[in-house]
Amino acid sequence: MPQMGESIAEGTITRWMKKVGDTVKRDEPIFEISTDKVDAEIPSPAAGVLLEIKVPEGQTVAINTVVARIGEAGEQPATAAPAPAPPPPAAKAPEPAPPPPPATPPPAAQAPAPAAPRPAPAPAPPPQAPPREAAEPEGGRVESIEERIRRKSSPLVRKIAAENSVDITQLEGTGIHNRVTKNDILSYIENRKVASAPARSTAATAEPLETGRAEPAAPAAPAAPATPAPAARPAIAVTDRDEVVAMTKIRRITAENMTLSKRTSAHVTTVFQVDYTALARLRDANKDSFLQKNGVKLTYLPFIFRACIQALKDFPQVNASIDGENIVYHKDVHLGMAVALDWGLIVPVIKNADEKSILGLARSSQDLAERARTKRLKPEEIHGGTFTVTNPGVFGSLFGTPIIPQPQVAILGVGTIEKRPVVVTDERGSDALGIRTVGYLALSFDHRLIDGADADKFMATVKKTLEKGEFDLG
Repeated sequence: MPQMGESIAEGTITRWMKKVGDTVKRDEPIFEISTDKVDAEIPSPAAGVLLEIKVPEGQTVAINTVVARIGEAGEQPATAAPAPAPPPPAAKAPEPAPPPPPATPPPAAQAPAPAAPRPAPAPAPPPQAPPREAAEPEGGRVESIEERIRRKSSPLVRKIAAENSVDITQLEGTGIHNRVTKNDILSYIENRKVASAPARSTAATAEPLETGRAEPAAPAAPAAPATPAPAARPAIAVTDRDEVVAMTKIRRITAENMTLSKRTSAHVTTVFQVDYTALARLRDANKDSFLQKNGVKLTYLPFIFRACIQALKDFPQVNASIDGENIVYHKDVHLGMAVALDWGLIVPVIKNADEKSILGLARSSQDLAERARTKRLKPEEIHGGTFTVTNPGVFGSLFGTPIIPQPQVAILGVGTIEKRPVVVTDERGSDALGIRTVGYLALSFDHRLIDGADADKFMATVKKTLEKGEFDLG
């Protein structure tokens, strides 16, 4: 399992692209992995024959773990021989010891019965103590509590658990192989707060009362219903005509991040219509020569990126983050660009986008999009964004209300750009119906930091820059 970044401690094998006995070439993709940061195809470090697959699909292992063996062409594929199966029963031989305690109940019917229950609990704790420190997996090997926690969660989940004093082993995960996801632990922490809140409010109500009438307030506390709330999900009727498929890693991460963002930010969206006619003329006049000279297509996106970057300099609160009760104003613009993949959504980041020209933005965006689709992105290329642009208009959407990627405070959605009839006013103030190239831009912003007036001023600045259509194509 390769090291995919400084902050990545483990990865999940999502697909083996070769099977045991197959010939592999050096640098040929051999399996796919998924981490908290990125999905990637892993090339073979050597040429030869795949002799053994040690880690099956769907299993998560720490970095530097051996997941397969590659050997010479003449070697035979290794066969798994789980001989250690007999030892586990031998280790469990001491377990018949518990039956003697049940033999004590017959005397329990006599008068000395009270004395019998006291010695009975004594043997009970020993068998229950080991599970707290170790668990025995299917292979018969004793698994430590630390290994069990690593198997059930990602580094991010373990960090959240440590900060909130949560025992991960006590949680039932909704991820593949019952792994505890970020959404699972955040829901648990939130429900725990909700459950404890009624108890505190009841105690506060009872304190001022000096009579015994404060006691009836306790039964009225809704603390008990608060705990089963997460389990009380609507039942889904599954028939033999339905197909049940486990979520992919990228789908689970997307779901967790979107839910977290909606819980965190006060989302508001403002929509502006932009007249791209002048910009369309500039683009049409230069797109062929631009492609021939630079080898990249000249789309509308680099111009929109440049207009946003200029406006972010005038409105630094849009290029910021909230850290508790502090505001972090980012001096550099690291521009995220959402890329739709066949298997999910990913947001690579153009680092230091404010230092790039239209040509630099065009090259960076097309390079990141291409490598995202071929699973060749590096972990550091998909985090650290300070502002994001998403382009659902490429699929024909007029506009949407995108969800803000945390810890950013704004995201711009680009609607489809097309010719429409609009009212045009000439220099003498006369109105006429004309054909213009127009489209909508939608800004979702975090109202905790950005006021509506500032968001609209930011959008008005972007609109003005685009409608002027004055850009240097160098």
